[in-house]
Amino acid sequence: MIDPRLLRTFLAVCREGSISGAARRLNISQPSVSVAIGQLEHALGGSLFDRGRRGIVLTAAGTALFERSV
Repeated sequence: MIDPRLLRTFLAVCREGSISGAARRLNISQPSVSVAIGQLEHALGGSLFDRGRRGIVLTAAGTALFERSV
Protein backbone atom coordinates (compact mmCIF):
# COMPACT_ATOMS: atom_id res chain seq x y z
CA MET A 1 0.00 0.00 0.00
CA ILE A 2 1.22 3.48 -0.86
CA ASP A 3 1.77 5.93 1.97
CA PRO A 4 -1.07 8.48 1.66
CA ARG A 5 1.32 11.37 2.40
CA LEU A 6 3.56 10.36 -0.50
CA LEU A 7 0.59 9.96 -2.82
CA ARG A 8 -0.79 13.37 -1.82
CA THR A 9 2.60 14.92 -2.59
CA PHE A 10 2.80 13.13 -5.95
CA LEU A 11 -0.67 14.37 -6.91
CA ALA A 12 0.23 17.94 -5.91
CA VAL A 13 3.32 17.81 -8.15
CA CYS A 14 1.18 16.50 -11.02
CA ARG A 15 -1.45 19.18 -10.58
CA GLU A 16 0.98 22.05 -10.08
CA GLY A 17 3.44 20.90 -12.71
CA SER A 18 6.45 21.60 -10.51
CA ILE A 19 8.12 20.71 -7.25
CA SER A 20 8.05 24.33 -6.10
CA GLY A 21 4.35 24.69 -6.93
CA ALA A 22 3.55 21.53 -5.01
CA ALA A 23 5.58 22.77 -2.05
CA ARG A 24 3.57 26.01 -1.98
CA ARG A 25 0.27 24.11 -2.32
CA LEU A 26 1.17 21.74 0.51
CA ASN A 27 2.86 24.43 2.61
CA ILE A 28 6.07 22.41 2.94
CA SER A 29 9.62 22.93 1.69
CA GLN A 30 10.82 22.04 -1.80
CA PRO A 31 13.36 19.54 -0.41
CA SER A 32 10.54 17.80 1.49
CA VAL A 33 8.60 17.38 -1.76
CA SER A 34 11.68 16.04 -3.54
CA VAL A 35 12.37 13.56 -0.74
CA ALA A 36 8.75 12.36 -0.76
CA ILE A 37 8.82 11.83 -4.53
CA GLY A 38 12.12 9.96 -4.20
CA GLN A 39 10.65 7.73 -1.50
CA LEU A 40 7.61 6.99 -3.64
CA GLU A 41 9.75 6.22 -6.69
CA HIS A 42 11.91 3.91 -4.59
CA ALA A 43 8.85 2.14 -3.15
CA LEU A 44 7.38 1.65 -6.62
CA GLY A 45 10.69 0.72 -8.22
CA GLY A 46 10.80 3.29 -10.98
CA SER A 47 10.85 6.91 -12.02
CA LEU A 48 7.56 8.81 -12.00
CA PHE A 49 8.90 11.99 -13.60
CA ASP A 50 11.46 12.90 -16.21
CA ARG A 51 13.35 15.91 -14.95
CA GLY A 52 14.95 18.33 -17.37
CA ARG A 53 15.75 21.92 -18.10
CA ARG A 54 12.12 22.64 -18.93
CA GLY A 55 10.74 21.16 -15.74
CA ILE A 56 9.19 17.81 -15.01
CA VAL A 57 7.09 15.52 -17.18
CA LEU A 58 5.27 12.38 -16.10
CA THR A 59 6.73 9.08 -17.25
CA ALA A 60 4.45 6.26 -18.37
CA ALA A 61 4.55 4.89 -14.81
CA GLY A 62 3.73 8.33 -13.41
CA THR A 63 0.82 8.73 -15.80
CA ALA A 64 -0.54 5.31 -14.82
CA LEU A 65 -0.30 6.13 -11.12
CA PHE A 66 -1.97 9.50 -11.62
CA GLU A 67 -4.84 7.98 -13.59
CA ARG A 68 -5.40 5.31 -10.91
CA SER A 69 -5.30 7.91 -8.15
CA VAL A 70 -7.76 10.55 -9.34
